[in-house]
Amino acid sequence: MKWLPRVLLCSLVTICAGCATHPTAPTHPAESPARPAPLLLISIDAYRYDYVERGFSPTLAMLEKSGVQAASMQPSFPSLTFPNHYTIVTGLRPDHHGIVNNTMLDATLGKFSLGNRQAVSDGHWWAAGTPIWETAEQHGLRTATMFWPGSEADIHGHHPDYWKPFDEKVTADQRVDQVLAWLDLPPAQRPAFLTLYFDAVDHAGHTYGPDSPQVNAALRDTDAAMARLVQGLKQRGLFDRINMIVLADHGMANNPLSNSVMIDQLVPLDQLQTVSMGILAGFNPKSDSTVDRNHFAAVEHQLEQPQQHMQCWDKTRVPPRFVYGNNPRVPQLLCLANVGWRVTTTDYAASHQGHISIGEHGYDNADPLMQALFIAHGPAFRVDAKVNAFPNVDVYPLMTHLLGIPAVANDGDYDAVKDMLKPSER
Repeated sequence: MKWLPRVLLCSLVTICAGCATHPTAPTHPAESPARPAPLLLISIDAYRYDYVERGFSPTLAMLEKSGVQAASMQPSFPSLTFPNHYTIVTGLRPDHHGIVNNTMLDATLGKFSLGNRQAVSDGHWWAAGTPIWETAEQHGLRTATMFWPGSEADIHGHHPDYWKPFDEKVTADQRVDQVLAWLDLPPAQRPAFLTLYFDAVDHAGHTYGPDSPQVNAALRDTDAAMARLVQGLKQRGLFDRINMIVLADHGMANNPLSNSVMIDQLVPLDQLQTVSMGILAGFNPKSDSTVDRNHFAAVEHQLEQPQQHMQCWDKTRVPPRFVYGNNPRVPQLLCLANVGWRVTTTDYAASHQGHISIGEHGYDNADPLMQALFIAHGPAFRVDAKVNAFPNVDVYPLMTHLLGIPAVANDGDYDAVKDMLKPSER
């Protein structure tokens, strides 16, 4: 994925690093009527909806058979990591929760990027959304996040009860063991809502492309970590008493090195403010001066004409189906690459030879290659059930229902996903 490692891990519970076996696994009594079954939300970054068909994910296939499988889950636009992870836990589209890209500018806060630790942990960037862990805590439930965008930030004065700053050096097995350790806490300290995040599939997809042997290896390795989780839950008598939602933030498409739109060869960029490049490029006027505004208007007029391998819009003219463009953090001019292409500059391409992703996402969120995995398993869910595709904003009201807490205002629709639950649980 894209977070940079951080050496210091600061949280209330220490990672069980290097554990070769599971910690002692006490069994847990059944949940009381006043305490909901725990809910574990698992993200496998960039696990495309059809990857399970490759045969390298037997644990996920088992969870599908004994739970609910969606035909696919549609990401929100743009189909990028941070926007969609925050959508899943807030039920808001990126234009509404404010994390509109992995790279953003804010008139007050400055620049946000995945490697900017200060920005990532600044709750002001995230404040337009209310993550589910905040609402859960307000209603007496403890929460824990084994990595999730937004969980490192003090949002409205709240962190999850237990959380970890992202560190890519923490192995998949160590991440699983930490979740199991949290579930081993005494009842008064045990979280009712937890997250778990895996990123190997995304890394392999970016570096080698989605059809590579390396992605298949990442699928195997991640499934092995899922098998470790299932085994640990069974040892604790929790496997049939915990609700699990396993999903992805987006899919992945091939992006050959040759498929680059050199935007600096189309228009002069020196008098524009470049906010982002890549799949969704964004630009603003360099200043509010009449000269810069006029120059920007001329560039915008030129790029909004039909272009090869990309489409450009003023933010006020973005197609309505994207639900994107009203947030002040969205740049004034947007250029979206066609699937399989990127928007870059001649200098960037020359200086990053050998370091440009040949697998990408961020494209039109309706494209089949951007569709994501969704599996649900647990006492609330039907068995061996298949449901139609749905948008990822609907996951949030499903989760608040499972936890028995009120949903804050959101873009999701509980009625669209309630049929995946057993009748007694709706």
